Amino acid sequence: MTNSPVDLAELNAWSRNTLGEHLGIELTEVGDRLLVGRMPVDHRTHQPMGLLHGGASVALAETLGSIGAMLQVDRTKQACVGLEINANHIKGVREGYVVGRATALHVGRTTQVWEIRITHEETGALVCISRITMAVIDLPKK
Repeated sequence: MTNSPVDLAELNAWSRNTLGEHLGIELTEVGDRLLVGRMPVDHRTHQPMGLLHGGASVALAETLGSIGAMLQVDRTKQACVGLEINANHIKGVREGYVVGRATALHVGRTTQVWEIRITHEETGALVCISRITMAVIDLPKK
């Protein structure tokens, strides 16, 4: 069971003062078991050779998968935390934006599995494919 609908401005506000804000991650679309966001490829996300850092791709993937998972639960009673994430880096990117599209593969009572496909915004080329497994935990009773 999910909470009331959340708009993009509220979702983007969740990232204030976090790694996501520092990396320039912006959520752009929310749907049924879907979350889309973009991230700049610039000095914040480059590795020393001027390419998108693989860790930045993983940070985008984890941000999207985690927020997407939280939208599937009653946030007054449960939270979602990462259990495992993997990523295959397919193509290098030097500039522009990458777009991550997170889709739920499994939304269960105690776990969720999300796939995140990251593409170059300008060319549409696949940059990274990632999968995250989330644990659904109960919040302490007040």
